[in-house]
Amino acid sequence: MASISQARSPSAAAQATTVMPVLLAVSAIHMLNDSMQATVPALFPILEKSLDLSYAQVGWIGFMLNMTSSVMQPVVGAYSDRKSLPMMIPIGMSLSLIGMIGIALAPQFWYLLFAVMFIGFGSAIFHPEGSRIVYFASGGRRGFAQSVYQVGGNAGSSLAPLMTIFIFVPLGQFGAIWGTLLAGMAIAVSAGLVPWYKKKLAQWEVEREKRLASQTSARELANHPRMRFALGLLIFLVFARSWYHSGISSFFQFYLEEDYGRSVGQAQVPVFLFLAAGVLGTYFGGVLADRFGLKNMIVFSIAGAAPFALVLPHLPLYLIYPVITLLGFVILSGFSVAVVYAQFLMPSKVGMASGLTTGLAFGMGAIGGVALGKAADVFGMSSVMFYCSFLPLFGLCAVFLPSDRKLRE
Repeated sequence: MASISQARSPSAAAQATTVMPVLLAVSAIHMLNDSMQATVPALFPILEKSLDLSYAQVGWIGFMLNMTSSVMQPVVGAYSDRKSLPMMIPIGMSLSLIGMIGIALAPQFWYLLFAVMFIGFGSAIFHPEGSRIVYFASGGRRGFAQSVYQVGGNAGSSLAPLMTIFIFVPLGQFGAIWGTLLAGMAIAVSAGLVPWYKKKLAQWEVEREKRLASQTSARELANHPRMRFALGLLIFLVFARSWYHSGISSFFQFYLEEDYGRSVGQAQVPVFLFLAAGVLGTYFGGVLADRFGLKNMIVFSIAGAAPFALVLPHLPLYLIYPVITLLGFVILSGFSVAVVYAQFLMPSKVGMASGLTTGLAFGMGAIGGVALGKAADVFGMSSVMFYCSFLPLFGLCAVFLPSDRKLRE
């Protein structure tokens, strides 16, 4: 896509006053959206007992959430690259509101799966549109802007263990009804962004012919075999990271209960440390990528997490806390960076690039959640955690990615 400077308002002063409020607003919506998604894994320990679910069924719930929220993202991104509607985010958040009500009232496994789909569809609509707004508001600082946006999402995801401790343990499944407040706030904030977003889209349409003329070389670059290889490799790396992230966020709590004798509440603490450290890693990863390069941060984030992941299943309890914190910081430091890198690979399709990295690859990771749940039923949770620890080693393949400095040129 052509430089965002073509779609900026003429006044630099106006740009300076609008960028951060917009970034903070869309980051807040991201936090609320991902907090609603976090409700699902936060309920796993409660649902496993109250609805007598197997680990495989727990994996299927996570699969349904991630597949609907992820596989649909490239579809939404491709559509919105051609025709984006300012009201898409409020519509998506309204679907999530329906899903939250459904989860709170679901009487059995199949009703729960149906309710989870609505949250997934709402998230699928939000993410490509949210990335587009961030692209418009970045002011050239792509890594920083994407980090601000992704920090909101990771902060929302990190709330899952706290929800379990303070809401779902005392209130049970019906505690999910509190998620409707999150949906209501997301609808309100996104409705406030509509006028600004509508104006930006109108400016973007005015410049369409100029962009189409200037995008010929960009399209040729995106269709180059090396660029296609780079995009495929990037999706594979995000896929491997998502498998591992799913293993920690969804099943590590059960591992602590079974192997370390932790209670449901106690088992949430290391998971929370992992997710909370990931929030910091997401922010600093984007900031450092603007300085040291996108590829370098991707290599560091996935391959650099391997030593921590490999030792985690063999540690005494007191060492798990610091190691899992460092692990979360490192492995999620490349979270926002991967999105920006994909946008450089697909400069004329920002929505599609965002959907592939934050959507499709995460959907493939959801398949991992089902596989891990089934494996835990058959082989035991200890074996699953041991073999999961090797997944970050795939991050070494990131050295074969093209340098993003050449892509910028």
